[in-house]
Amino acid sequence: MDIYLTIFLITAVTGAGGLALGGGLAAMVHSPSDRTVSLLLRFTAGVMLSVVCFDLIADAMEESGALPVLCWIMIGYLCTYLLNCWIDKQAHHTHSHSGHGEEHDHRHGHEHTHEHEHVHEENHRPHLGTDNGELCACGSHTLHTAGLVLAVAVALHNMPVGMAIGATFAGVARGGGILAALIIGLHNIPEGMSIAAPLLAGGSRPAAAVGVAALSGLPTILGALLGYGAGTMNPLLLAISLSFAAGAMLYVIFGELLPEGEHLWQNRLSGLSTMLGMLLGMALIFAHIH
Repeated sequence: MDIYLTIFLITAVTGAGGLALGGGLAAMVHSPSDRTVSLLLRFTAGVMLSVVCFDLIADAMEESGALPVLCWIMIGYLCTYLLNCWIDKQAHHTHSHSGHGEEHDHRHGHEHTHEHEHVHEENHRPHLGTDNGELCACGSHTLHTAGLVLAVAVALHNMPVGMAIGATFAGVARGGGILAALIIGLHNIPEGMSIAAPLLAGGSRPAAAVGVAALSGLPTILGALLGYGAGTMNPLLLAISLSFAAGAMLYVIFGELLPEGEHLWQNRLSGLSTMLGMLLGMALIFAHIH
């Protein structure tokens, strides 16, 4: 199968599919416990850390010297940080539903699932283009609008994430790209839930809320194709792409997943979850290489 088609299909399933799955879960189930979400976030962070250290950075070092790799890791980290700061500023009123700009507080996001159950029981739910007028916590926007703004913010965030996946496919071990895509898919499930929850509470039909969540994952596909194309042009661009992707993923790990996990549940078992995730990531990477 053509590599571009492979990347397209994999990122479509893990990117848009992961967000759609999260939206569907928000429509069907109640909020999971803080402990469960915290352990899942920390476990995902551990797997991602293995991908960064033993796949992305390792491949980048084979194509370039240590200093350029370190510089582009910092650039990737800072660019992702600045992008998230801008998103937070544009979508600040959604924090009451989702905790912080990117990873979102799942507890607050799912509080709205209790609210939308009442609307469902009335056997009447407006289409996506209408809302029930219920205001979010900021007092100036409806929950429906808050959900749409949050979807746009996630879509913007997914472009560099997709480029990280594409750059990984361009590296020495393409299996690392599949692993990275699967990890991002897990990462997208809670994001999909946090997008769908305010839309459902605001009056959207479940199918429409899930559709909006899925659409916010489409930039992942475009980013992955661009990241792979840039990474295969020449060794220098590959090293830059891998290093930049490593920096972007390090921000997701240390700026989002781990702080959010700590905020939800503070316990020594949290560190064990991160370590187990890292060991699993190492096993999957080295099993593919050898």
